[in-house]
Amino acid sequence: MPDRRAHRGKHPEDAKLFDPSQREALREATLDLSWLLSREYARPSAVKLVGDRYQLNERQRMAVTRASCSDKSRAKRRTSQVTLELLANHPIEIDGYNVLTTIEAALAGGILLHCRDETFRDIASIHGTYRKVEETIPAIELAGAMLKQLNVSGVRWLLDSPVSNSGRLAAILRDHATQEGWNWEVEIVQNPDAILSKSPEVIATSDSVILDRCTKWFNLARHVVEQDVPSATVVHL
Repeated sequence: MPDRRAHRGKHPEDAKLFDPSQREALREATLDLSWLLSREYARPSAVKLVGDRYQLNERQRMAVTRASCSDKSRAKRRTSQVTLELLANHPIEIDGYNVLTTIEAALAGGILLHCRDETFRDIASIHGTYRKVEETIPAIELAGAMLKQLNVSGVRWLLDSPVSNSGRLAAILRDHATQEGWNWEVEIVQNPDAILSKSPEVIATSDSVILDRCTKWFNLARHVVEQDVPSATVVHL
């Protein structure tokens, strides 16, 4: 069946699953899972243990998993995060799908998680295929406006070649950069995580694997959402 979704990230059950009455249990589950991860419990078994204890459904378990991290990871991510003042006249490299889907989900009214490492993460999924939605162009425009405001010297977007329609998204990004006079490069690569993890430049992502390995990172999606999407549904975990 073709994907006919017009919006990113909004799920019909989310209003109930992330209702304020559910959030205390979700926060406690996030703390418990983070405690287990800090003691090097295997993630799959730790997620099952915590999920069963709090009787979480699959989507709630996904949220708790994304919001959690070990004490060691949180400390490392705090140390390597740079502030917006330090970006002026410096280049930035962007984990394209990661950043765009978070902003798209915010614009669409989807749930965003305020995670333990201070990032915002969505619980949308592109299932190996990226489909342009109504929020795609506005999300690109907001990201572009923020990057211009930060006065970065150049922007390099990386998109995953295994994800279908990466070529179409790359063309959209390049067209907008040309129209606006933005100094953007857009590359489609096999494994952006490996490239970004080793880059000497500042990285924009909320991907846990990259954050644990990269030298410097900037919380771009969160800054965009907090400044430009005040109506976003943010669940603090």
